[in-house]
Amino acid sequence: MLPPLTVSGWLRYDIVARLLCGLEGVDTILEVGAGMGAVGARLARRYAYIGVEPDLRSAAMAQERVARTGKGSVLKGDVSALPSDFRADLVCAFEVLEHIGDDEGALRQWREFLRPGGVLMISVPAWQRRFGASDSKVGHYRRYDRHDLVGLLESAGFGDVRLLIYGFPLGYALQPIWNLLARRSDAPASIADRTSASGRWIQPPPWLGWAWQFLSLPFRLIQRPLVGTDLGTGFVAVARRAQLDHRINGPQVLE
Repeated sequence: MLPPLTVSGWLRYDIVARLLCGLEGVDTILEVGAGMGAVGARLARRYAYIGVEPDLRSAAMAQERVARTGKGSVLKGDVSALPSDFRADLVCAFEVLEHIGDDEGALRQWREFLRPGGVLMISVPAWQRRFGASDSKVGHYRRYDRHDLVGLLESAGFGDVRLLIYGFPLGYALQPIWNLLARRSDAPASIADRTSASGRWIQPPPWLGWAWQFLSLPFRLIQRPLVGTDLGTGFVAVARRAQLDHRINGPQVLE
C-alpha cells in the first residue's frame, strides 16, 4: 500500500504526475526534501529514485516507505550528502524552496546535480499576499508570485520555464482552517526547527489515505482546466537546465 497524501498533496500530485507523463528521457530522479516519502514511494515505482531529507524522523520514515517499492533510496541530509559526480535526469523539490532563505543559491546548487538539459520540477505556495499564520507555523520565508518565480528560475540558470497552478477552489477553503489551527498551536522558536517539523504537520494516518484520495478527486478534476490561470494557491514549475552564457542575453537551454 502506498503512503497517504494530504488533500493538498493530492491536488499537487495530480499536476506532477501529469507533467511527468509528458517528459521524455527521464530515468533518474533526485528529490530534494523527500519529507516522509509519500511522493518518493510513488516515484520509486517508475524511476531510479534517490531522495535527500535533513530531518532525521522524516528521513527514517521516507527510507522505510521507499524501500517497500523495491527500488530507490533516501539519504539523511541535504544534497551535500550526494556524491559530487552524481547527476539526475530530473531534480524535484516539492514545498521546499519557500523554507530556504537563499532560494536562488539553492536553485543554483540543485542545478549542479542535473545532467545537461535535465529538468527541474518544483512546487511552491502561491501569492505573497496570502502569507499567513500557517506559513509562519511551518517555517516559510515567503510565498511566490508568478513573475517573481519565473525571474528567479531564469536567474538561477534555468530556461523553458513553465508554471502551472493548482488548488482552486479547495485551497481557498483549506487555508483559513490551517491558519486557525496554526494560531492555536505552539511552534518552535527557530525557523529551522519549524521547517524540520513541517513535513509531519497535519499528515493523515495510513488508514485514512483512501478517503483523502477519494474526497480530493472532484477537486482534482475541477482544477485541471484552470492550471494556466491565476486561480489557485500553489505553483508547480518545470524548467530545463540552461547553459549560462554571459555573452548572450539570458540563459540558453541545453538540448
